[in-house]
Amino acid sequence: MPTLTRLTAALALCAATFASLPLQAADEPRYNQIALRAEVSQDVAHDLMHVTLYSEGQNSDPAKLAADTSEALNAAIAKARKVQGVTVQSGSRNSYPVYDKDGQKITGWRERAELRLESQDFATLSKLTAELLGELKMGGMDFAISKPSRKKNEDALLKDAVAAFKERAQLATDALGGKGYKLVSLNLNSGGFRPMPMQRMDAAPMAMSMAKSAPQEIEAGTSEVTISADGVIEVQLP
Repeated sequence: MPTLTRLTAALALCAATFASLPLQAADEPRYNQIALRAEVSQDVAHDLMHVTLYSEGQNSDPAKLAADTSEALNAAIAKARKVQGVTVQSGSRNSYPVYDKDGQKITGWRERAELRLESQDFATLSKLTAELLGELKMGGMDFAISKPSRKKNEDALLKDAVAAFKERAQLATDALGGKGYKLVSLNLNSGGFRPMPMQRMDAAPMAMSMAKSAPQEIEAGTSEVTISADGVIEVQLP
């Protein structure tokens, strides 16, 4: 082999060797790694109220039944839209046949259609609900945390979650007799919301209470907001 050719081959081999070093180093196993989890939470007051109302009826003429249902809903929607601070949304609507006692012949039709109302003003929504109970029936009432409130509380908990993780990482390092640790990875996740137990009313008694002249006192309750910090540290031993 000519001298120049041998030199070129040697340089190429040397370059290939150096190029492979970072890959080999990256593939080397890392020791003294510990997976840790820290979790922080707090109770957040519900600031969003949902009410479901519905119209339900039965008629032998399905067209007449559908028209009556639409009329009742349209009147309620028109009234609800005039109330400031209340979001109005149509819910599910379905109809099904009613059979005779032998289950063979259709004797009529039954239809149910829902109207969903949402507001952060509990007093206003309660008053509107009471006014609509003359034409509609109460399907249910529940409470939630609004998106702005959820973000505000999650952002506040993020710092607490990181601090809790660092505290746990230091405890683990001390337990192993380490002189320090390196953070390998860290993931912050929202654990969602867990509603706190609260006394709930059935739809019928609730509707009767709200239909009275005196407005019903609303106890919205709270949900537990949770942020978790999952990560891996590498403990530096003496």
